[in-house]
Amino acid sequence: METKGIIIKDAKHPRDEELSEAARILRTGGLVAFPTETVYGLGGNALDKRASEKIYAAKGRPSDNPLIAHISCMEELGPLVEKIPKAAELLAKLYWPGPLTMVFPKSAQIPYSTTGGLDTVAVRMPSDPVARRLIHLAGVPVAAPSANTSGRPSPTTAEHVRQDMDGRIDMIVDGGPVGIGVESTIVDVSGAVPILLRPGAITQEMLEEQLGKILIDPAVFGPVEKGIRPRAPGMKYRHYAPRGELVLIQLKEETRAQLRTQESPLFRQVYQSMVDSGRNLGLDIESYYMASQVNQAAEAKERTGASVGIICTDETIEEYHIVVKRSIGTRESEASLAHNLYGVLREFDELEVDYIYSESFSQTHLGQAVMNRLSKAAGYHVLLV
Repeated sequence: METKGIIIKDAKHPRDEELSEAARILRTGGLVAFPTETVYGLGGNALDKRASEKIYAAKGRPSDNPLIAHISCMEELGPLVEKIPKAAELLAKLYWPGPLTMVFPKSAQIPYSTTGGLDTVAVRMPSDPVARRLIHLAGVPVAAPSANTSGRPSPTTAEHVRQDMDGRIDMIVDGGPVGIGVESTIVDVSGAVPILLRPGAITQEMLEEQLGKILIDPAVFGPVEKGIRPRAPGMKYRHYAPRGELVLIQLKEETRAQLRTQESPLFRQVYQSMVDSGRNLGLDIESYYMASQVNQAAEAKERTGASVGIICTDETIEEYHIVVKRSIGTRESEASLAHNLYGVLREFDELEVDYIYSESFSQTHLGQAVMNRLSKAAGYHVLLV
């Protein structure tokens, strides 16, 4: 299959004539990759059983992993769902269009091939102008998981899509780099109490501020048990993974407590090491200690002859002795960490490193989404120090 490409000249104001061919392909059962504000999506007609099957085939995706149906306006939601709960009405008013997916009881219009066999359907209204106009012109809801082969880091540029999907799909719409860089938040609103299934830019804290009590699915923090059918994308299988083995370095709570107590032996030892080394005393002690532990693990692996890379931040990059080191942003901006994460993981693939050691980050706000993606990319291989 030849994969056509089109570059949108002004992604904030796409022209209908630029998108007409892509819309026709979607409407008639073909596959089109396109930008959203989160990551690039691989789109097909959500009402067409064969189109959904093509998506699974192109990605090499397990068929029990649900797809998200994308819409361009609220009027398109009603035919896809049995009911719209009050919690969904509130969240839609606040966060649609935007990086929020909601899970509803599905209507008979939605084939089980789109929902992974579930009686619920995940729906999102993206805010990206190219995505919304394309869906509107197609005239059908568009099922669109991330436009990468299953398990790989999600694409945040059209070039990332081409690396994985060239020859597998009909067209790639290039709307430039995405804004957010991690997939949408997913909230199940089909029951009495909303459940956070996947963290994203609409954070747990934002949801709780509006809804009060919500539940958090265990898959946010760890692997899904065998035999459990995933209720949303990104829950069950290894996702977002680079080709090299990724290890996440995380501080134990008791370690954090000691580093926050100036009288503790560990605090005095680490602080003295900072002074003796002449390192930047403006770097917080927890970050300095984490960097020392990442260095120790990475250097030990490098001595075995393996090629090693490090994922770090602007604040700590100078602390590392390994040659292949990449910052994903600054700890002062969780948005920068999310925006750059997948691009850095793909860069390590290009560099063909065998092992990657990564710092860990805050588990609150957008940091929760970053840690969720890193943990899944590492296959939950976490080294506690």
